[in-house]
Amino acid sequence: MEHVDAVVVGSGFGGAVAACRLAEAGLSVVVLERGRAYAPGEFPRGPAQLGRAFWDPAEGLYGMFDIWSFSGCDSVVSSGLGGGSLVYANVMLRKDEDWFVHEQALPGGGYESWPVTRADLEPHYDAVERMIGVSPYPLTSPGFDDTLKTLAMRDAAAELGLDWRLPPLAVSFAPSPGAQPSQGAPLAAAAYGNLHGVPRRTCRLCGECDLGCNDGAKNSLDHTYLSAARHHGADLRTLHEVRRIGPRVGGGYDVQYVEHMPREDEAGEDGDGPPRRTGPHTISCDRLVLAAGTYGTSYLLLKNRAAFPGLSATIGSRFCGNGDMLAFLLRATDRSRTRPIRASRGPVITSAIRLDDGADGRGAYIEDGGYPEFVDYLVEGADMRPGRVARFLLRRMRNILTHDTNLSAEFADLIGRGELSGTSLPLLGMGRDVPDGRLRLRDGRLDVDWTAESSEDYYERLRAIMRRIGDVLGAEYADSPPWWRRRIMTVHPLGGAPMGRHPGEGVCDPYGEVFGFPGLYVADGAALPGPVGANPSLTIAALADRMSTRILESRTSLAAPLAGVGAVMVRAAGVESVGVESVELPAVPPIEVGTEAVPMGAETVSMGTEAVSGGRPFAAGRADEPSVFEGRTSLWFVEEMRGLLTLVPPGGAARRSGAGGRPMAFRITITIDDIDRFLTEPEHEARAEGWIEADLCGGRRPIAGGSFNLFVPGETAGQRRMCYRLRFWDADGRPRTLAGHKEILPGAPTRLWLDTSTLHARLLEGHVEEDGDDDAAVVAAGTLRILPSDLVRMLTTFRTAGPDGTGAVTRFCRFFLGELWEVYGPG
Repeated sequence: MEHVDAVVVGSGFGGAVAACRLAEAGLSVVVLERGRAYAPGEFPRGPAQLGRAFWDPAEGLYGMFDIWSFSGCDSVVSSGLGGGSLVYANVMLRKDEDWFVHEQALPGGGYESWPVTRADLEPHYDAVERMIGVSPYPLTSPGFDDTLKTLAMRDAAAELGLDWRLPPLAVSFAPSPGAQPSQGAPLAAAAYGNLHGVPRRTCRLCGECDLGCNDGAKNSLDHTYLSAARHHGADLRTLHEVRRIGPRVGGGYDVQYVEHMPREDEAGEDGDGPPRRTGPHTISCDRLVLAAGTYGTSYLLLKNRAAFPGLSATIGSRFCGNGDMLAFLLRATDRSRTRPIRASRGPVITSAIRLDDGADGRGAYIEDGGYPEFVDYLVEGADMRPGRVARFLLRRMRNILTHDTNLSAEFADLIGRGELSGTSLPLLGMGRDVPDGRLRLRDGRLDVDWTAESSEDYYERLRAIMRRIGDVLGAEYADSPPWWRRRIMTVHPLGGAPMGRHPGEGVCDPYGEVFGFPGLYVADGAALPGPVGANPSLTIAALADRMSTRILESRTSLAAPLAGVGAVMVRAAGVESVGVESVELPAVPPIEVGTEAVPMGAETVSMGTEAVSGGRPFAAGRADEPSVFEGRTSLWFVEEMRGLLTLVPPGGAARRSGAGGRPMAFRITITIDDIDRFLTEPEHEARAEGWIEADLCGGRRPIAGGSFNLFVPGETAGQRRMCYRLRFWDADGRPRTLAGHKEILPGAPTRLWLDTSTLHARLLEGHVEEDGDDDAAVVAAGTLRILPSDLVRMLTTFRTAGPDGTGAVTRFCRFFLGELWEVYGPG
């Protein structure tokens, strides 16, 4: 069976970024994309081509547009090498800082909570913008300064006192960075080349962005990240559709796919006839990145859920449409005269109006819309009213009677002056709708349970502002046809495998790694726990870039993933590796832990050091022992501590005094994967994930690998310790370890609160193992404490997964209180 370091499913804004970053770092990467590649000049335009530009392989259709219709909403997504970037409208806005909400109550119950911040994403926003190449519409440049729809939006915003702006666009208006914008000029080639091998030209303002740019002016992912990924060795496979995924015996994951083989006619177009495909084929990998889009990724996880025991119950939740709404302003006028708009000239979107958030914080953007010029003919044809046709017939009869053979004026009048198409403007709205929808399987097919009802206030406010813009432009307002039935049409579906701080809050962690399944990542819109508000493409790409950084940091700085855990997980699921009829456990090669190779198999592996995947530690045992996860119950809770650490001069002694101390805090989720094993093993070790925040480390820093030990024996009789070990990198890229312990000493019961709430901590240079503390250089030392209010909050965060959750909490509490009684009790 073929095996690679990483398989990336999908090639949109998450998959393309991940493929490029991982390949650039030297990993072997295979990208499986269900659609085909489109070079400039190959995007469909004629009626025959557009009629087959849709995705339904069962009907022999292998085109770009994949249209979904559910009970409460409709949706359009893309299929092809480059994913949604092939047909999106190029806008690359950052998510507003205030929209990274934390536990914001939803109207129907529950909360929207983002476990990342704008500060977390800023460097990754920067990186994506540089790679893709973004710039605002050059409205002040000759040849662009007469774009009427842009000027109309600017004028309307000025009169209404609205925040109008030219957003960053992933479009090349100039032949090279810093050059003067010009239309249709040859584009300079990138250093990494172009996978299509076809010349590109700057934007011609043809309005065809949403149908695919045949000039290559659009900086879509095939021209940027995917071309760079291939340059660095990534294997990009089109027309490869993934059907099954699952943990692999021996570690990692198996991916089963089919390869589509469209029939072609003599002209090279897709021909009629029964669909053809080969497979199923199987490829295995150490890391699996799901980036098949909100629908594709959610469907794969739901369909293969039996292979992932313990997958968070939040799977399918937090669905929304990013507040998408389409409306039209028709027949604009200026002082009773028609006002030209010419929406077909320019890229699809050139400008945006940012609406205030309002009392509920659910702000929005309104953007001008555009379309290809040929749509003007359709619009005028639809507006060919009976009066115009009757007038043409009467004039034609008159011409026959008067022997007038010149019909030019009559046909000109029949076609009209293009007043409807030339004076109308689509408006595109998007913002913070309510993410309370749910994706599920119904009869084996994906379904969405979501309507606009809980977002009614948001949509009505958005429509009201659109009407006011129309009033300023003297235009009639018209809703899109789906809204007549209160149906949402979204091109930005989000959610389904949301990120969270722990499995009770999300499917994956803030870095996209699926809880409980090391090396499995979600890197697309499915991972978002709510609406972006702005166009989501840039945020999805930035999150994928952040995820890739975590993968690569963990790969180079901590121990390699432990083989054999995959086998344990597969046996726990009671399934075989996908695509394999019978399985024999392979000989597992040694893994590197520090500088020593540790063989797997006959002997138990001591995990004094941590084996990690994607920065997450996990316990391990013998690869051939019965599953330690079979029937397990996991438990997790969130703890926050804060205090002061004092800098230690080189060669100086560590002090615990707070004098001159610098603030430090952390918030961690402590996860016990198997509560029964945790209670019986003497080290009582659990995982610790989250963040550390300290000015002396450059602000908030994610924990790359952490552990927590409860009530391990101390140095004296009767002493117990709670041990914390949190590894991270500071803002300058230096490895750091926060090592601390709570001293539980025999004595009066009045000491109980002080002992259990006080953490004696040292900040160490490097990623330090427990037995290396004495030799490590100390950066700072001090104490952190949990406040009573934080303790109360912590008690509300206890969650369980697996059988007998209530019993698990009871057993944990009995153990905790029993240990305290042993130390502080009488006698």
